[in-house]
Parts: sequence; structure tokens; C-alpha cells
Amino acid sequence: MTKLDRLTAEIRACRLCIESPQGRALPHEPRPVFRVSQTARICIAGQAPGTRVHASGTPFTDPSGDRLRAWMGVTPDEFYDVSRIAIVPMGFCFPGLDAKGGDLPPRRECAPRWRAPLFETMPQIELVLAIGQYAQAWHLGPSRRKSLTETVAAWEAFYPRCIPLPHPSWRNNAWLGKNPWFEEELLPVLKRDVRRLLGAE
Repeated sequence: MTKLDRLTAEIRACRLCIESPQGRALPHEPRPVFRVSQTARICIAGQAPGTRVHASGTPFTDPSGDRLRAWMGVTPDEFYDVSRIAIVPMGFCFPGLDAKGGDLPPRRECAPRWRAPLFETMPQIELVLAIGQYAQAWHLGPSRRKSLTETVAAWEAFYPRCIPLPHPSWRNNAWLGKNPWFEEELLPVLKRDVRRLLGAE
């Protein structure tokens, strides 16, 4: 068993958010959802599983996933090929819903405990897609800009190691309409790099 295999098993058995929570305990049984390998060259760093992903155990099985795959220019088979694409959210388990029915922020226990060890065991990762402000804060640190829009607009400052992205949710349709440069300038570069790293050029 490799170090990554052992770490994966530890994460799948993790109950920190119930047994030693930071704040209110997770309101349901943990179900960590992530995909890692020692050959993937691309890593998608999202926020946390939603209700549908919590039920299925498979990340991005929703319209947001369809849009993300379109942004990347990949098929579902390519997207879910864990030997080529890793998926490591900021929070591994569905965090629950707020009073308005929206997803709560990622659990605070996950990132400090698991992210650094995971990435240490995956030195082959060449490109991280940092989706949303939580992933951008962790992966970009103090070089992140004041807002998500400013951070994504400054993507060339973090390229080629990391490309910051907005969340591909329908809730960001207005943002996409206000920022046409995203689809015109950033997405062609993203698709080109994804093809190269998948070895499909």
C-alpha cells in the first residue's frame, strides 16, 4: 500500500467534523467525496459536495459539472478518469444547508488536516483549477486579489501552475454575462492546457 493509499483510507474514515468539530457538528454522517491518484496531472480544487454529490458519492454530477467539463473541453469519461484528473475539494463532505436552503461553506476541519499531506503525495500535479474563493485562498495565499472577480481577472499572474475560476453554477450566469473576457480569453488557454496535460494534443 502506498502512502497515498493510506492517506486516502484515513480521509475516507475521517470523523473530525463530528467528533472534534470546529463549531456545530456535521448534521449527518460524513461521506468524503474526492478522487486522487499518483498519475493525475490536473487537479480540480472545488468547494464541497452538494446534496446530489453527497447522495451519489461522485463529484460534479450536476449542471455545474456539465458546465465545468465544457469549460475544460473534456468528455465525462476524461473528466472521471482518476488516473488523469484528480478532484480535491476544500471540504470533503457535504456541509449541510443554511436557513435559505443554500449550501453552507466547506467544513473548517478538512483543509488544515488533509490538504497539505494530500498534495505532498501528488507532486506530479502540474495544474490546479482553483474554483471559488475558498480554493483560491488556500492555493494562492496572499497573492490572491481582494475579490473573486479580481483574482480570476489576474489569472495570468498564477499561470501555469494554477488557474482561478468562478464556480460553474447557474448562479454565476450574470457574472459570466458581465465578464465576457472570461470565455474569450481565459477559457481557450484552459482548454489548450487541459488537452496538453491529458496527452491528447
